[in-house]
Amino acid sequence: MPQAGELDHAPAQRLVSFRHSTKQSCNLSCREVEPIPKRTVSTEPEPEVAILVAVEPRNARGNWSLEDTLNELDYLARTAGAEVAARVTQRSEHFTQTYVGKGKVQEIVELIAETQADVVIFDDELTPTQQRNLENALGTKVIDRTALILDVFSRHAQTYEGKLQVELAQHKYLLPRLAGQWSHLERLGGGIGTRGPGETQIETDRRLVRNRIQHIERDLDKVRRRRSIYMGRRKRSTIPIASLVGYTNAGKSTLFNALSNAKVTAEDQLFSTLDPVTRRVRLPSGAPLLLADTVGFIQKLSPTVVAAFRATLEEVAEADVLLHVIDVSHPKAPEQTEVVETILKDMGLEDRPRILVANKMDLVTSHDKNGGSGKGLAEGSVDLRTRGLDARNSVFVSAAKRWNLDELLKMIESELMNIDGPLTVIGPASGG
Repeated sequence: MPQAGELDHAPAQRLVSFRHSTKQSCNLSCREVEPIPKRTVSTEPEPEVAILVAVEPRNARGNWSLEDTLNELDYLARTAGAEVAARVTQRSEHFTQTYVGKGKVQEIVELIAETQADVVIFDDELTPTQQRNLENALGTKVIDRTALILDVFSRHAQTYEGKLQVELAQHKYLLPRLAGQWSHLERLGGGIGTRGPGETQIETDRRLVRNRIQHIERDLDKVRRRRSIYMGRRKRSTIPIASLVGYTNAGKSTLFNALSNAKVTAEDQLFSTLDPVTRRVRLPSGAPLLLADTVGFIQKLSPTVVAAFRATLEEVAEADVLLHVIDVSHPKAPEQTEVVETILKDMGLEDRPRILVANKMDLVTSHDKNGGSGKGLAEGSVDLRTRGLDARNSVFVSAAKRWNLDELLKMIESELMNIDGPLTVIGPASGG
């Protein structure tokens, strides 16, 4: 203790010492702490890991091999954002209650554990019973080709009508599959004293889905009435209409952009264009033409999927001339052409005038005798007949390189004149 009259300097000394030690500690900490490096954290969901499964009946007849159809399913899955980890195939006399045999089911279970797969995708449309059995056996998400295509559609639908059509198709697909969603409550359904939440929930869900379907159908009717008014005006204008049709990824949108100077999405993926788009172009004489771009077709289209692009089908049905675009570089071009022709026949359009447009010639030949303009393509590099294609009323083009587009327009005008006679020239003969 300090004596009387003396000052106690100890607290001040301790404070100075504390400040000094704190300053040293701060300096040491400041030297030791390094700036945290900046990095971008992706908020995108991780791609789902998928296993593909396909069955080929032993008595199947057709030009599509098991490998061909699986390659297409693989392309669809990747378009939907999945990573394909494995493929499983089987040749069988018939489809079972689990689509594949018991041995293959066990093989898929082991693959799921090995690859940590999130989803198993089947190449054919599954019945509700098959899907429920597979989900119980595999313990993971199960979807089929129809659900996969509808998912791709939902990603690419841009217009209000297109989104409504896809949602309607998805709900109609879901409705018969609702029972399996509440299988854990089945013990409560049926019999005196056992009517409970299982049955109630299933019926509630069905009622909600049916109500939503009715609501979408009413909205679609309003949209279609407005569109029918527009289509009526187009008819009264007497301007002819040509629609691009063809297998998906045949280059229709690229050709549409090249002819009309539009900016429709044209990507190297399936169903990049879902909604029909129409633009006015000029024929060589200066007469106007309405050119429509439509969704591409694909094999194994179920009625549910076809209903999802009804607007496209209506646009095709209104066309005076169909431009059937094929990817002439694709090894399955004849089979793809046959798929499209079958769908057109089912629509009652087998007699509609058409031109076969052999596209992507730049992938078949690097140059031609006219210095790359494409004018000599029809004379040499590819014989459609040797590829099983009808060479009558056909033209070779490259939409990407803009080869032979003038010749295509001349053929369209000639075909229209054969139908209705001379065309009416409106305004100056400038491109548009």
